[in-house]
This record gives sequence, C-alpha cells and structure tokens, in this order.
Amino acid sequence: MGFFDKLKQGLSKTTSSFSNVFIGFKKVNEELLEELEETLIMSDVGTDTSIKIISNLRDRIKKEKIEDSEQVKIALREEMENIFKSQDNALNLQSTPAVILIVGVNGVGKTTSIGKIANRLKQEGKKVIIAAADTFRAAAVEQIEIWGKRAGVEVIKKAEGSDPASVVFEAIQVAKQNNAEVLICDTAGRLHNKQNLMDELTKINKVITKELPDSSKETLLVLDATTGQNAILQVKAFKETVDITGLVLTKLDGTAKGGVVIGIVNENNIPIKFVGVGEKIDDMEEFNAKDFVTAIVE
Repeated sequence: MGFFDKLKQGLSKTTSSFSNVFIGFKKVNEELLEELEETLIMSDVGTDTSIKIISNLRDRIKKEKIEDSEQVKIALREEMENIFKSQDNALNLQSTPAVILIVGVNGVGKTTSIGKIANRLKQEGKKVIIAAADTFRAAAVEQIEIWGKRAGVEVIKKAEGSDPASVVFEAIQVAKQNNAEVLICDTAGRLHNKQNLMDELTKINKVITKELPDSSKETLLVLDATTGQNAILQVKAFKETVDITGLVLTKLDGTAKGGVVIGIVNENNIPIKFVGVGEKIDDMEEFNAKDFVTAIVE
C-alpha cells in the first residue's frame, strides 16, 4: 500500500462523512452548505475555521454561479488547501549541526517520530545524532536506542533521572566533534500544568542557544491525530514555553478524524512538517496539503 492509500485509509472516517453529504445532495443550496459546515465541525476542524471555510465557499458559489455539487466539492477542497498555502513545510537545516527539538505530551508518538525522522534524514545522506534527553520516563532511553539502531544513527544517553540539559550538552559536543549535520533532541513528555517539566524545556533551549548560537533550529510539536480538539489545547500550552516551528501528526489510523490539522494551522499559523500513518520506520512523509485534502474530500 502506497503512502497516499495509507493516508486515505487513516482518514476514512472523515472521508465517508463528506461522501455521504454529497451523495445526499445533488442540488446546490443552503441546506448543503449547512450540512458541510456541520461535517467540518464534526471532523474536528473547529467551529471558527469551519465557518470561515463555508463562508468563503458560499461567496464562491454565488460569484462563480456554481450549480453542480461536484463543482462544490472541488471548490471545498481548494478552500481547505488555501489554509495551508502560506506554509513552508520544509525543515530548516541550513547549519551544521542543525538542531531538531522534539516536544509533546506522553503517548503521542514522540519516540517513533524521532526514529522515522532520523531514518528519513539518514536516507538523504545526512549524518544524524539523537540526544536521549527524556530521562524521566522509565524505558524512554531504551526505546529511543531501539529506534536509533533501526535508523542506523548514534544515540547519546545518560542514566535514567539524569539532568536532560546535560544530555543535550554532551550530544552537542559529540555532534561538533563528528561533524554531524543534524542533532535530534528527545524531551520528556510534558503537560502545561507540569511547570517543572516546562522549566526543563527552557533550560534545554538555553543550552542549545549557548552552545550553538548560529545553528538552524526546528522545534517540532508531536500531536496524536486521534485526540481531536485536545490537540489544539496542547499547541496553545506549548506555544507559551517554546517557539514551535512545525507540527508532526501521528496515529492517522481509521479512528482519526484528522480535520484538527486544518483548524490548528488556521488558528496558529504553524506548518505541518510530517504525517505518520503507521508503525514502520518509513511510515512517515512530508506533509502535502493537496494529498491530505484529497484524502478527506474524495
């Protein structure tokens, strides 16, 4: 199964909802637009973003004199795609070493995402090092080591309970010595109400800024696609502590509605960098807005 087919399968819940609306309406009328708006909201797009999309769609129907539901479908896709138009999905890895800081709450798939991103960069010919700076969670270091071996990249670690910032410091020194092109830093899963963990994140950032003042840096927030509106709350919480430069969407399986991505990008203007659709090491691709929207609205 190709990546697009996996993406389509992962978003099947939302896809079928939109298909049912279009099957039920052959004429273009206000009732169709109301049904589409409700479907967007139910797909976790969010109320404000859903209203915006349908308002733009309504204007286009009048302006372009759209009378066919198939044309409405095309226009709806275009309006959803427009939300992603200004986004730069490419990783900023200009310096050597460049730094990718991975953040997110526990259970969203941070460890697997790190392994998959490391694997992609290694396949591109880059020398990658991983800093196992999630020293709080039991077995976190062992898990990142397993993924490091799968990807064929070096993992810098310390004992469980060590100071995470010291792990990052050591990894930076190794990256400099070995001329590594990318340093990926794992961090402890944290919630916005765990102030000590948020403080650790600030400390890690200070170490990176001090030791690599001129480095390119990405801070990627990993989000579980199945958590819906809760993902929006996570974005808001992390934005208060770190400058998030991109999002990684995981667990796009049949239970995920996926529409939350559209709402997050519209409300926060943060690009989606990667989408994960499975457990294998190559089950991650750079986000493609056209593919994503086409998978939602066939």
